[in-house]
Amino acid sequence: MLEATQKANRNWMFWLVLFCLFCYAVYVLRSVLLPFVCGIVIGYLLDPWVRKFCSMGMNRTLATTLVLVLVLIIVIPAVMLLFGVINEQIGRFLNALPQYISALIQKLEPIINDLQDKFPALGAERIKAFLRENMADNLKLIGKLTQSIVSGGFAVMNVLSLLLITPVVAFYMLRDWDGFVKKIDSLLPRASKKVIREQAKEIDKTLAGFIRGQLSVCLILGTFYSVGLYLVGLELGVLVGFIAGLISFIPYVGSITGFVVSMGIAFAQFDSLMPIVQVVVVFGIGQFLEGNFLTPKLVGDSIGLHPVWIMFALLAGGVLLGFLGLMIAVPAAGVIGVLIRHAIDNYKHSHLYLTN
Repeated sequence: MLEATQKANRNWMFWLVLFCLFCYAVYVLRSVLLPFVCGIVIGYLLDPWVRKFCSMGMNRTLATTLVLVLVLIIVIPAVMLLFGVINEQIGRFLNALPQYISALIQKLEPIINDLQDKFPALGAERIKAFLRENMADNLKLIGKLTQSIVSGGFAVMNVLSLLLITPVVAFYMLRDWDGFVKKIDSLLPRASKKVIREQAKEIDKTLAGFIRGQLSVCLILGTFYSVGLYLVGLELGVLVGFIAGLISFIPYVGSITGFVVSMGIAFAQFDSLMPIVQVVVVFGIGQFLEGNFLTPKLVGDSIGLHPVWIMFALLAGGVLLGFLGLMIAVPAAGVIGVLIRHAIDNYKHSHLYLTN
């Protein structure tokens, strides 16, 4: 009994040390891992399509090439069109910015005057001058920065390495996916192979349900918000809607951020109430679709984590690993959640828990 316990402890120490070394390696190499992680994620997402073509009698290499070519044919024109529209909207917004600032201050003037009557020490003219100077400078800075990022092709994310390395990694991951799985499976400890396989299946189910489902939700919401705000006539509507959809995987943050920014732009841009109401309607419909149809059908409860822990995982990942951390935070949290649930299950069947 004592020998078995010591053996189990040694196994736990081995896996703990291996896990710590892996985390340390990821942290040290975080600056070069982004294109490789993107390629692995793309391979994981597209693997079901390659399997479908292989089931029709096509060999794996040809199926991989066909799937990647089809994705590139669809994605590249869509991305070019999107960036073109966003860049054009930013240019128009910057040109019209002084008029928007003046209009916004005029609309806020009754509120400022009311505050002046109640609190004479505030100084209405100083508030107006502060708003006029700081809002104009800050919005121009944000607009120019965004325009430079869009027109520059997101150089901040090292676009050259993404464009050159990611497709290559994705191709080899897709082509050799089954071989990788078999190789890893052959290296599993024989005594624990069955348990590890069960946990791996649960992790795969969790990740597949969340990543593929949440990505679909983000793309649908981003498209809906962008088109809706563009039809309303909101300046930067495509950009704001696209970003709101992209960050909708963070509970409530995407919709609230998009709504607040859109309302601020709409309040400055429009003189009538109807377009502002239409902006509210766009986000209201988007929230209804997300809460009642998209998330329940496409994602469900696959991740099995509370929204607070998802937000914590994103913040921790962003602080530790930057953009790479944001990409892997929620999947890593899902994997850890599966392992913790198994650990709790084992604990409840252990002698330590059952002993009075």
